[in-house]
Amino acid sequence: ARVKSQNTGWKKMLRNPTSAGRRPQPHPHPTSPPLTTTAAGAAAQHHRPPAYVTPELPPASHHHHRPKPRPFALRSAAQAMTPLTRRRLLTTLLCLCALAAPARSQNASATPAPASVEGFNCSANGTYPCQAYALYRAGFAGVPLDLAAEGDLFGVSRFMLAHANNLSTSAAPAAGQPLLVPLQCGCPSGSPNAYAPTQYQISSGDTFWIVSVTKLQNLTQYQAVERVNPTVVPTKLEVGDMVTFPIFCQCPTAAQNATALVTYVMQQGDTYASIAAAFAVDAQSLVSLNGPERGTQLFSEILVPLRRKVPQWLPPIVTRNDVSATPPSPPPTATPGPSDVADNRDGVVTGLAVGLGVVGGLWLLQLLLLGCLWRRLKSNGRRGDAVASGDGGRSGKSASGSGGVGGERFLVSDISEWLDKYRVFKVEELQRGTDGFDDAHLIQGSVYKANIGGEVFAVKKMKWDACEELKILQKVNHSNLVKLEGFCINTATGDCFLVYEYVENGSLDLCLLDRARARRLDWRTRLHIALDLAHGLQYIHEHTWPRVVHKDVKSSNVLLDARMRAKIANFGLAKTGHNAVTTHIVGTQGYIAPEYLVDGLVTTKMDVFAYGVVLLELVSGREAAGDGGGGDLLLADAEEKVFRGREDRLEARAAAWMDPVLADQNCPPGSVATVMGVARACLQRDPAKRPSMVDVAYTLSRADEYFADYSGESVSVDGSGEIAARTRSLSPCPPIV
Repeated sequence: ARVKSQNTGWKKMLRNPTSAGRRPQPHPHPTSPPLTTTAAGAAAQHHRPPAYVTPELPPASHHHHRPKPRPFALRSAAQAMTPLTRRRLLTTLLCLCALAAPARSQNASATPAPASVEGFNCSANGTYPCQAYALYRAGFAGVPLDLAAEGDLFGVSRFMLAHANNLSTSAAPAAGQPLLVPLQCGCPSGSPNAYAPTQYQISSGDTFWIVSVTKLQNLTQYQAVERVNPTVVPTKLEVGDMVTFPIFCQCPTAAQNATALVTYVMQQGDTYASIAAAFAVDAQSLVSLNGPERGTQLFSEILVPLRRKVPQWLPPIVTRNDVSATPPSPPPTATPGPSDVADNRDGVVTGLAVGLGVVGGLWLLQLLLLGCLWRRLKSNGRRGDAVASGDGGRSGKSASGSGGVGGERFLVSDISEWLDKYRVFKVEELQRGTDGFDDAHLIQGSVYKANIGGEVFAVKKMKWDACEELKILQKVNHSNLVKLEGFCINTATGDCFLVYEYVENGSLDLCLLDRARARRLDWRTRLHIALDLAHGLQYIHEHTWPRVVHKDVKSSNVLLDARMRAKIANFGLAKTGHNAVTTHIVGTQGYIAPEYLVDGLVTTKMDVFAYGVVLLELVSGREAAGDGGGGDLLLADAEEKVFRGREDRLEARAAAWMDPVLADQNCPPGSVATVMGVARACLQRDPAKRPSMVDVAYTLSRADEYFADYSGESVSVDGSGEIAARTRSLSPCPPIV
């Protein structure tokens, strides 16, 4: 039985090297680089690369010499045993079976499971999200020795990285210097593993495996990258693609007595004792978190506890390598002898008198400076009170403190840690770029087109405090979200300007309503727009901590670039957190989810509902609510004419209901029916029955594949709604359940 089990296990391992739930052992390969002791060279050998990185391996028998099963020989040996021998063997087996198996749960304190290829398991006793850290060594894999570049790699600002390591923001780390990278660790819905998501833009020659073991220094594994990017094909990466890389992390439990946990990658020569000394903890705490030392291997990830708060206290591995640390004080000079004191007594008295005079003068000067500062603070306080009360010559300003000088002062102090991440524009630059905010430059609403220094931007002018919107925008970085380039604050008027990238083809609603432009939106383009929008929402729902709810998903907030790829814009109503309740209901008719309208419940499922309405607009080419303000007019029409009826007639009903522009083009009815099925699932009245954006993105990607396989025959619809011509029948994509 043991040999048979071993043979079955080998077959499973050959079919899927990660199916066993543990990291595959490093495999010798002709293309593998030699083992080095540097962090970058060591990282390059951490794991065997996936099949799409290395050439095809020879048959498994060339690599593994496993015994062949010999069932008849075993049966013959069993028959040759005497009855006494059989009884003794049976007794021994029963005793062995009675022994309790050792626990392999990560929550166990005695022998917890180490990190698998997909990270550390989410703990039922942990509180998510939490503050975590990763130990990163500067200067490897071509990453510049600059805090901004290293922060961008992990999605944190220069200020946050410098603050965590007690450095100045202008400091340049030395090559190989260990740095604590702050992470927001969490367990997204549906994921069994904890991680901190970071966005990475694919460069030439990049693969999931190469980025994981070189630039990210084995703080993640390519198998985990594949799992959190289910719609990205690893073998079809293009330069410029944005991919989410999950950095392994964990949140401590109360029993672990740790302020935070650090993800550390085992290096050449590391032992639990040396790592414990480097972090000023005891080796037993590493055993409690990661299991016995013999269970770890080179370049595997382990957890190290921090007993005190960072940066008030830093572990020795960081402080002893701090190039900006204060140099030690010079040694004291020798104490003078009695004869020297007697000879220089007059000089000491004179020096003491001069010193006291200087100290007294400095003390008086300090008092004068404090008096001036007090008067200035008092004057500013009166001015702030005048602004808050609506006086002081600004009778039309808001009294909430979110506008005017007081609001600007609050804004700058609250986001100062992210100022290095964005360009701060001058008011004069924006006025010149828009000709004084002339209506000729107006794009839509309060957004203007500006030409600044030869570059084109979209400038959003606001009369309120943009602090919350800026806080959300600094957390997100995705190709399907409009990128914030910078901001500007006019202290004279209290206006705030957000400067975004300029998206050439404007908003989706204008493209759909303009019949001439709508003809450019063939079905393949509309399907890609739906996919782009799904990827953007999936990112803010699943890969930001805390989660972001957009709250204003609609076709006018979907912008199309020069390649007709979609980007989500306008985070003015966005909210961080999940399952919040509000009494201030805001939104656009036709897109508001029922639970938000009735109970004020704010969840990611309200974005899913609005996304379903946008899908109806893409298929029908009509507005969500007509000019008459009919609320959910488009949704009601779809429920009556498409969603009701027999399932096998869905294709015919969808073809009769879709945009007439699409009916004249090459449009597969099966793909349209799949999109309408997704829309119906998103528009469920019960939010618990709506799918996640992960499920939506997966199903739409299947619809895109269905379109690629379509024969190319155009579709016509007769008066009864029947499909008049189809050359072949293709099975539709599986619906979302």
